[in-house]
Amino acid sequence: MAAEHDGPVTVSVVIPVKDDSAELTVCLAALAAQTRTAEEIIVVDNASTDDSAAAARAAGATVVSCLQPGIPAASATGYDAATGDLILRLDADCVPGPRWIQDVITAFEEQPEVAALTGPAVFIDGPVLLRRPLVRAYLFAYMNFSIPALGHRPLFGSNLAMRREAWEQVRLEVHRDDPEIHDDLDLSFHLGEHHRLGQMGGEPMGISMRPFNDAKAFLRRIKRGFRSVTVHWPQEFPPFRWRRASLRRRGQSTEPAGERP
Repeated sequence: MAAEHDGPVTVSVVIPVKDDSAELTVCLAALAAQTRTAEEIIVVDNASTDDSAAAARAAGATVVSCLQPGIPAASATGYDAATGDLILRLDADCVPGPRWIQDVITAFEEQPEVAALTGPAVFIDGPVLLRRPLVRAYLFAYMNFSIPALGHRPLFGSNLAMRREAWEQVRLEVHRDDPEIHDDLDLSFHLGEHHRLGQMGGEPMGISMRPFNDAKAFLRRIKRGFRSVTVHWPQEFPPFRWRRASLRRRGQSTEPAGERP
């Protein structure tokens, strides 16, 4: 999967944003303080009504407009615009540790067979005593919901990275026009069908506890999770997907007659 390069690997960071100017400013400051900075930072302005775009430009980021509503459309727009060998993705309210980019590059060097990587996270706001147990519960629930549906580990949108050539292979397959799905889970379905997804270590990504602050918003996230899975049915119904994965591991055809509708 690893591409051959004549020079050092290049990195693009993609940040979808909608009305998160203050959080985005903190995120961009953390990216500027990386031990290994990115060649480009692409902020995708998803029709913000605040000064998110201006804050991004002031920090030296490239701003790309996406008027189509939804994180799936905004993320895909950013990936399409990225020119780096590696595309890293995080949210506007994330705060990466100073070695995040370097840790991603190292992880890809150590795992040349993988097309995409995902990493750990930690809450950086909310009640201090609840941060660790809640983030564990949050990620545990996400993993245990996603793995049976996918047959492999999912990507986590607040801390993921992929090779650009892998994105180019699936960019026309992802459900970028559906605002009611989780873009990271959808990307996991499409990348995981053809490629290996891996895990990266390093310092956990700082994420916001905002998903737990609004009961209606949290329920909406759960509803979107179920839609993110069922929108891929019947062709990605778990037994079909698991069988194709088993065939791939054995080097056999992944398109048995009559399996895919």
